[in-house]
Amino acid sequence: MATITLTVEVTDTEQAILLNDILNINDWLQAAMLGKKNNCWKRMQQEWTTRLMNDESFTDSIPSNKADFVALVTSRSDYKTRTQRDAASSIG
Repeated sequence: MATITLTVEVTDTEQAILLNDILNINDWLQAAMLGKKNNCWKRMQQEWTTRLMNDESFTDSIPSNKADFVALVTSRSDYKTRTQRDAASSIG
């Protein structure tokens, strides 16, 4: 998966509102994104460590580094992204 750059558009009015509470919009946004990435990683790691440990057909070791762990999980046939899970739940 390639690295992506995200852009957020803020109107002059929204900028004035944000600057009423925060010192720097970009710094705040970067910190918010970092927090979200860390929380998503923790949830993924907890969920999938449990699933792998309970999967009798999985006999390999669970990787200890993040990149290998994510590669293992996302390559499994039972892995679904949030979009795929939501689509499946709306069908059935």
